Amino acid sequence: MTSKIPLSVFIIAKNEEDRIGYTINSVVDWVDEVIVVDSGSDDGTVELSELLGAKVVFHEWPGYGEQKIFAEQQCSNQWVLNLDADEEVSAEARAEILQLFDQPTGPDRKAYFVDIKTIKPTEDAPRRFAPFNRFIRLYHTEFGSFNSSTVHDVVDLRDGVRAGMLASVFYHRCFRSYSHAVEKINYYTSMQAHDMLKRDRVPSIWRVVIEPFLSFFKIYILRKHVFLGVDGFQDSVMYVFARTIRLSKARELAKIESRAKAA
Repeated sequence: MTSKIPLSVFIIAKNEEDRIGYTINSVVDWVDEVIVVDSGSDDGTVELSELLGAKVVFHEWPGYGEQKIFAEQQCSNQWVLNLDADEEVSAEARAEILQLFDQPTGPDRKAYFVDIKTIKPTEDAPRRFAPFNRFIRLYHTEFGSFNSSTVHDVVDLRDGVRAGMLASVFYHRCFRSYSHAVEKINYYTSMQAHDMLKRDRVPSIWRVVIEPFLSFFKIYILRKHVFLGVDGFQDSVMYVFARTIRLSKARELAKIESRAKAA
């Protein structure tokens, strides 16, 4: 048993019974507390989370940013670590974080970025050149907090605060199957489209035409999906679809709103 450090882990979840065990088990033995904020699961998410040692709090879904702000507020420590319910801390990242807190004055930065690598449903660990996203997930709440965006849940740092970078990675079981991936794309792009309209950012025709080509170059070449074989090509096509359909949905919503105003 590792000595527990003064760190709170918070997780937002709904119907994650099949994945949240990886998340909780990767931290529960070495952090002070694990908080799961559930928004109405009807599977075994709540029961499993409690069985594994997490504290579960119900909070109706207000959007990604607001839900993470609420979860952050449930934490009793000023140092917090956010994990999604389909993520886990690798053994290497665990050792690195423990070493940060083992210093006499604690971590030398007030926030840290981490690369979160994808594990596909048919894999047990990320493959070489696995895709990843980089986010601030470990931070001190006096110096940063999640913003309130319903779509873009990112940590905003106070002026003058510079985040460090963890050398180790987290893991991300991003979807259960391609069918699940399509469901996630449909759900998330609808939120993105409403957000674009709310911010009066209706995409132009030229953007709709050009963005698919730029998106494919970005994901297939710049993010190295070309090295992942046929899986990399398939995932790149899905990425292009997601980037494009959100623009189409935003334009559709704008037309519906325009017609309603004219009626």
